[in-house]
Amino acid sequence: MVNDKKHRIRIPLYAKILLGMGLGIGFGFLAIALHGEGFVHDWVAPFGTIFMRLLKLIAVPLVLVSLILGVVNLKDIRNLSRIGLKTIVIYVCTTIIAVSIGLAMVSAIKPGKLFPKDKQTEFVERYRQTVSAREADMQQVQEQSPLQFVVDMVPENLFQALGDNSKMLQIIFFALLFGVALIVVGPSKTPSIVRCVQQLNLVLLKIIDFIMAFAPIGVFALMAALIVDYSGDAGIFSALGLYALTVMLALAVVIFLVYPLIMRCFGGRTLKRFCHAVFPVQLMAFSTSSSAATLPLTMERTQKHLGVSDEVSSFVLPVGVTINMDGTSCYQAVAAVFLAQVLGLDLSFGQMLLILATATISSIGTPGIPGGSIVMLMIVLDSVGIPIEGLALILGIDRPLDMVRTMVNVTGDMTVACVVDKGNKEKSAGHEA
Repeated sequence: MVNDKKHRIRIPLYAKILLGMGLGIGFGFLAIALHGEGFVHDWVAPFGTIFMRLLKLIAVPLVLVSLILGVVNLKDIRNLSRIGLKTIVIYVCTTIIAVSIGLAMVSAIKPGKLFPKDKQTEFVERYRQTVSAREADMQQVQEQSPLQFVVDMVPENLFQALGDNSKMLQIIFFALLFGVALIVVGPSKTPSIVRCVQQLNLVLLKIIDFIMAFAPIGVFALMAALIVDYSGDAGIFSALGLYALTVMLALAVVIFLVYPLIMRCFGGRTLKRFCHAVFPVQLMAFSTSSSAATLPLTMERTQKHLGVSDEVSSFVLPVGVTINMDGTSCYQAVAAVFLAQVLGLDLSFGQMLLILATATISSIGTPGIPGGSIVMLMIVLDSVGIPIEGLALILGIDRPLDMVRTMVNVTGDMTVACVVDKGNKEKSAGHEA
């Protein structure tokens, strides 16, 4: 019996998630064929909701604890400023590259020129209520100061911020403030607090193991429900196929060309090793459409399979959940130009540069949750005078595209973590020499 246990085949997590995804898609189509949509909504979809809630449940405490621990592990304010500045600069640079690729792709393919005019009225009427709600959000954003995003980073109430997954920037701000205070006071003077944070981190990692064990079932339920939800919208997919293809191509260039090139030149890991580590994270991101919900798995794969140090991964990855939105910003650029083409608006080179700037800046404040980029997209549209009502044309297929761009976001997080880690280790080796 002992030998049987030793030789028992262990199915890797990514294979289980991939199997759950495939079975969920198949089950969704089977439910449609047998008119069992009600069964899926009543008895299958809730397991997907439970899975998402578990991921959201652990995301906030994980960001708080891991970031505090990451700052404390740096042991020196100079290390924090060096790694922090490098992380932000790299994130901003990759975002600018992603937006540029999106603008180039949509300008070359021009998907909006082929959009059927009769569909415009249909989609606007269908999503008028949703667009009106988004427009109200946009009106509130317009009335605020240009520095409002800086104000929003500072929480009025920590516990209120901890109770809202969209307040991740506020949580990051407090975690950085708390971690810096611990460094200044000196970990030797607060050993019990540091030890408590370390032990809490171990408990959270074990909870993550429990959640990941449930992942294949959760992914199965999410995919089955998604197929059933969009069963009646095949016409939308066909009508906007070229637009979706343009987004996919732009994101593919980022994920298959830009990141591998960065990894090869600056990441210090082989592409084979990186692909093996990132694949389960991409599957999770695709299933949940949330880089925040995927963070637990992202950290686990980055540390254990890419060898990134705890001090780097605990800082770079939680920050990346909010700051690094390469996939989202690339998508926003494509969506803005596409809507301009559909509505017959010719954008100047200056307006293109404005889209580049606003997409880059707005991506920093985009919450890492499903659909978090829609309100930010309205800022991009408004900056170049594109009617916000045009959002009605693309809301129907936003969720599938959201799933893909989240894959890009988490891949970018892991790429930057490797780059920062390599530079940190090289600097440490230089000091020792």
